[in-house]
Amino acid sequence: MKLNKTMIVVIGILLIGALIYGTCTAQVPTGYTGILTTFGRVESYTLDAGFHFKSPFQQVVLMDNREQKTVFKTQSFSSDIQQVDIDGSINYSINTATAMNLYRQVGTSYFNTLVMPRLLENTKAVFSKYTAENLVAARENLSKTIRDQLASEMERYGINIISVSIENIDFTDSFTDAVEQKQVAAQKKLQAEIEQEQKTMETQQQAERQRITAEAEAAVKKIDADAAAYATKVKAEAEAEANQKIAASLTESLIKWQQANAWDGKLPTYMAGEGSTSLPILDLK
Repeated sequence: MKLNKTMIVVIGILLIGALIYGTCTAQVPTGYTGILTTFGRVESYTLDAGFHFKSPFQQVVLMDNREQKTVFKTQSFSSDIQQVDIDGSINYSINTATAMNLYRQVGTSYFNTLVMPRLLENTKAVFSKYTAENLVAARENLSKTIRDQLASEMERYGINIISVSIENIDFTDSFTDAVEQKQVAAQKKLQAEIEQEQKTMETQQQAERQRITAEAEAAVKKIDADAAAYATKVKAEAEAEANQKIAASLTESLIKWQQANAWDGKLPTYMAGEGSTSLPILDLK
């Protein structure tokens, strides 16, 4: 009887201890923040990771405070009314110091209730400011703009928007074909411009070579003309000088002597004396 009573007491103590442990203690695992509620009312403080005592009338709600990543898909329209399919991802976390306010205002499903709708709305709003052709090149700026706008809206809820990444942008087949055709046309135009520029360059080079050749030929002709003129001048000056010397050396006796040497001993057939203008010319034969 005594043994049975002792066992009953021990069992009772164990049951009471287990009840107290189950209702008056709480354990918050690493990576989570504990939100403490009393009869459904959210307390103004949070519980960090670890072991905690609480009232039997209090409950602990766990909220993940680690950085989380969620992928999303949506459709939007560019400023030129082109449909765009968007694949992206968002990295976010909650502020552990104000997690009780987030739980009080939104609850544990804050991402689907609050973050995702605003993310999709901001994404569409930002994409609508760009033309379809400029969207791909502006991907980094798109991600940053969406992240900044969303972070400003989520700050008051204690949600940290770490990053937003636009991972893929896809267009309709008709638009893609049009872009490809435009690129092909641009490449052909560029090729034609290069070929035309090359032809123009070759023509200019040929004209330049012809000009240089013509200038060289003209210079040679001028040199030849100047040389010929100089030679003529020198020859004329030499002949003049020689004539002057000959003229200076001629005397009347020398002239007669030259005439005598040149006479072949024959008398002229016709002769006239002084005043021949009034006398007939006689044939001496």
